[in-house]
Amino acid sequence: KAITDPAHGVKDSSIVTVMCRNGTDFGVKVAATGEEWFVAQANMPEGLYFPGFTADDAGRDMGDSAILEVIGLGGIAMAASPAVVRFVGAGSQADAVRYTMDMGTISAGRSTQFQISTMNFDGTPLGLDIRKIVENGIVPVINTGIAHKEAGIGQIGAGVVKAPMDCFTQALDAFVKTLE
Repeated sequence: KAITDPAHGVKDSSIVTVMCRNGTDFGVKVAATGEEWFVAQANMPEGLYFPGFTADDAGRDMGDSAILEVIGLGGIAMAASPAVVRFVGAGSQADAVRYTMDMGTISAGRSTQFQISTMNFDGTPLGLDIRKIVENGIVPVINTGIAHKEAGIGQIGAGVVKAPMDCFTQALDAFVKTLE
């Protein structure tokens, strides 16, 4: 978050600077709209469960790790970590590459710091752009721990979750108003 905070308030920038979720809501901030939050209902994660737990035990997605996707790590860089792909139940290495390529479609560029050897050392997608997200109908994918729906039980698995499109459409509407 410290990496992205300086971008808050950058005029004419449609780049997502924060993504987070609390088990109920999912929120994003965008550079040009400053401290304004755009919120939608958090989605249910999909993944692998620890023994004795199933999807029926899971709560809506929560946690602060979604900030990693904003800086080019996490689910956006899934192609870089075959072990994580297997751990979160995201499919095969080919699926991981597809996730990363999709995230490239909705990003402004590529990182020069985080390079993926399995993709000819291309940089990880960087700079999630609300215009591209809405235009392409592709939302960020997030690697996540799956928490139990009842407080106090804790993590019951690991998986992936997609951000809700509604918060990005709200953000795009507000962004357009900053250009007027």
